[in-house]
Amino acid sequence: MEDIKKLRYDKAYLRMAQTWSELSHCSRKQVGAIIVKDGMIISDGYNGTPSGFDNCCENNAGETHWYVLHAEANAILKVAKSTHNCQGATLYLTLSPCKDCSKLVLQAGISRVVYINEYKDKSGVDFLREAGIEIEQIENPFDGK
Repeated sequence: MEDIKKLRYDKAYLRMAQTWSELSHCSRKQVGAIIVKDGMIISDGYNGTPSGFDNCCENNAGETHWYVLHAEANAILKVAKSTHNCQGATLYLTLSPCKDCSKLVLQAGISRVVYINEYKDKSGVDFLREAGIEIEQIENPFDGK
């Protein structure tokens, strides 16, 4: 029974991350993140340019600018500005973390990562698994409960 409830909440938070990803101005890829701790959303984020920069994420050749922040980085940085911390939290993502963001996830104290789609480079997920972070993929959070 507890597993069914957990799955319902996981899917709901992933749907929220998906909705949040739609705020991204990036053309190539829109990614959303939600951080939940003790049953409460403590942060959210999506991929995009730093504050004060033009919202365009790609150059004329369609390549992502080097300074674009990933969704999980934005969410973790938002927590850093708050009175919360990520220790023991769950990170919900529309796309599994890259190797750079996986370092931030580990260092922030996040203990669980749930995502929808897998990033082409799996080394970030592999790194987190090796570090003892619980990893779960739910490929279709939009079906049923």
